Amino acid sequence: MDRFQEMQIFVVVAQEQGFSAAARRLGLSAASVTRAVAALEQHIGTQLLVRTTRTVHLTEAGQRYCDDCRRILAEVQEAEDSAAGSHALPRGQLTITAPVLFGDLFVTPVMADYLCRYPDVSINALLLDRVVNMVEEGIDIAVRIGELPDSNQHAIRVGEVRRVICASPDFLAKNGRPDHPQALAGLPVVSTSAIGQQRSWPFLDGGEPLGVRTEPRLTVTANQAAITAACKGLGLTRVLSYQVACKVAAGELEIVLAEFELPPLPIHVVYQGGRKAPARIRSFVDFAVKALREHPALNTSALLQPLK
Repeated sequence: MDRFQEMQIFVVVAQEQGFSAAARRLGLSAASVTRAVAALEQHIGTQLLVRTTRTVHLTEAGQRYCDDCRRILAEVQEAEDSAAGSHALPRGQLTITAPVLFGDLFVTPVMADYLCRYPDVSINALLLDRVVNMVEEGIDIAVRIGELPDSNQHAIRVGEVRRVICASPDFLAKNGRPDHPQALAGLPVVSTSAIGQQRSWPFLDGGEPLGVRTEPRLTVTANQAAITAACKGLGLTRVLSYQVACKVAAGELEIVLAEFELPPLPIHVVYQGGRKAPARIRSFVDFAVKALREHPALNTSALLQPLK
């Protein structure tokens, strides 16, 4: 096995945090993967991975070497593509991440259409409700909701989403439509313990921040469950506009207190490499940007107008 193969295997082991998982992803035996990493450590003369009975993780030297391996392998792939005259022909594997529900509703259809168009590309999709470190976890492209920190990564804005309060028409008919955030006090609420959710719901009242503490009747761990409960008339819930776009369009939910909402959250497609990025990254970014910008659920000025 040559050095480049050993480096490729090592990077996948680091990403999967396990030899067996890496072997399955690479289509190799676990023994072959273990031998490749051991040979690499012997050649370098230092330990790259700490093994336990359940997982493996990088040593400090291993992290530095893994970052270098990713950079070298990307440059080798780019050089091979260019030499073969296929710089503009997407091929190879993409690793993409997006939030779970957003990825299911919007990114997965884009990936499916893209793969149909480019049969020489494969995709490893990580749909996670946490911010993934793109460099450390070997991510080529990420879809982010929210303001972006300053970084060396490239980003293209594709839309925005609102943070909305909604309830079923039956619930509003029975309990009344709140005309101010303070009117939420005492009303049944469906809350979620998902990342980013708070017991105090934030608003803007005349441009000034206002927090209203809610007392949930039901707390769930996922936004989709909260949406389902709200559709059943159990209470008001606070979610992102794209998550309820179809329910609002169908009349199953109505938006309230729109004039007190916080500013919309931007959606970006983030990627590494810029103009030097391989064809598979550049082509997917172009493909995804076009598809997401055309989706009405990500254009808050054209969707989810509050019902009067």
